[in-house]
Amino acid sequence: MWDVNVVRIYTGADNRSYFEELRLPMGEIVQGDRVSQRSEVIPTSNMLFRENPLGRSEEFHTPKQRQFVITISGAVEITCAGGRRVFGPGDVLFAEDVTGEGHSNRELYGPRRSLIIQVPPDFDIRRWTEPRNKS
Repeated sequence: MWDVNVVRIYTGADNRSYFEELRLPMGEIVQGDRVSQRSEVIPTSNMLFRENPLGRSEEFHTPKQRQFVITISGAVEITCAGGRRVFGPGDVLFAEDVTGEGHSNRELYGPRRSLIIQVPPDFDIRRWTEPRNKS
């Protein structure tokens, strides 16, 4: 069974950003003799596509709103107090470090193209995910 891995970046109690490994469980759907997998429906408010040129955003910044960022092509390195991660095609980031120090990014391969899915103000990612075991 396929599980979607989500990396959440959030603001900690010290106003610095950290990563958290999450898993979005998938359920089975049976249609005749065919079995598919899908997640529960997740509420969203807006969706947009974005292209980032190669380069570095030296300054730490915060997103304007809480959002999923799904890399379609290219790769980015994101740095925050919680470490450094690389996101490439198919990777899912949930950015909700909208306050505090934020994070910086460096485009590694590009241009990087992403699908950005914004969520409503009352969205709680923990309703749809669970901690991911590192194995």
